Amino acid sequence: MIAGEINRPQRGFTKGEFTARCDAAQAVMAAQNLDAMLFASESDIRYFTGFMTQFWQSPTRPWFVVIPREGDPIAIIPTIGVPLMRDCHVGAIHSWASPAVTDDGISLLKSVLDDLLIDHRRLGLLMGRETAFRAPLGDVLDLVDSLAQIELVDVTTDIQLIRMRKSPAEIAKTRYVCQLVSSVFAELPNWAQAGMPLSELFRQFKIRALEAGIDDVSYLVGSAGPGGYFDIIAPPSERPLAHGDIFMLDTGSLWDGYFSDFDRNFAIGSASDDAHQAHHQLYDATEAALAICKPGIRACNLYQAMDAILRPNGDKGGDGGGGDDVGRYGHGMGIQLTEPPSHTNWDTTEIEAGMMLTLEPSLIYGEGFLMVAEENILITDNGYEMLSTRCQRDLPVIT
Repeated sequence: MIAGEINRPQRGFTKGEFTARCDAAQAVMAAQNLDAMLFASESDIRYFTGFMTQFWQSPTRPWFVVIPREGDPIAIIPTIGVPLMRDCHVGAIHSWASPAVTDDGISLLKSVLDDLLIDHRRLGLLMGRETAFRAPLGDVLDLVDSLAQIELVDVTTDIQLIRMRKSPAEIAKTRYVCQLVSSVFAELPNWAQAGMPLSELFRQFKIRALEAGIDDVSYLVGSAGPGGYFDIIAPPSERPLAHGDIFMLDTGSLWDGYFSDFDRNFAIGSASDDAHQAHHQLYDATEAALAICKPGIRACNLYQAMDAILRPNGDKGGDGGGGDDVGRYGHGMGIQLTEPPSHTNWDTTEIEAGMMLTLEPSLIYGEGFLMVAEENILITDNGYEMLSTRCQRDLPVIT
């Protein structure tokens, strides 16, 4: 399948999309008597304003967006970002020349907050798991000290729940990128072969993904080895693929700011019975999760369904998944490669229609080899929709 055969959605979002997101945050403020919320991470600023740029790769400058109790977001950003921010969903834009010697936007941020934190003197911040505040620690401490008379309220759960509920436009972008990546994986057995260095396999995959219409292959990991692999996050080596190798590629590819996130396993020439059995077991674990996928279950139920297949004898081996200490069997997805919830035994997040999830079981087999499988799905009103093209149960063997 090529990009022209896939229904390509519109790039960007309507103003109504961002208005709905901010309205949801402001409803939380009204319920909790907050005067404002402060965000200082790439994903949250992009989610509420549409400010999308690769300039985040530079760690030099801090960026801030405040959502007031009423009205449009307020940007407090380095001057270099003003032209782009003017095209985003914001009201007032305050800027300073950055990087600065001593005061890199903190006094400007304080001034904006002083004007807003009047009625309730309560400020919402993301403080929990999978959040970040991108600014030097010294500046963060200075800011917190200046807000000593302000009650800082953790709104992590509320904001993460808003972001977990994907809009039709978000779903369309993710569906599209998953279809493109599925087509690239489908063609891989036609060009991957013994003798190809693993680094060249990675390079060719990226080239073919870009040719298919992907905007960026910002995440590509994997491994290969005789009989299996042990590591799933290392950069590729120059070692050539050889007969009897098992290899895996796991990609987070982007289209219009939305990720796919799934992997595929392959064998070169032949595979051991243990490797075939491991692939079957991972497929069956995914099927067990798919069988219960519908609104109303919890993330921990997905973990338990997969774990019952992966460790039927109840050998839990600690808190990790599959006895390999990976820690979870999947997660949410969207404008970040991984988002809440986590499919763990402790995450009780209720699964709702509109959530996009990965199912990612893993196990140890044979001589200590690791194997991981992953699929992307959308939770619908009555069940689920596959976003990635489902892999086959049998381990593909490239001959």
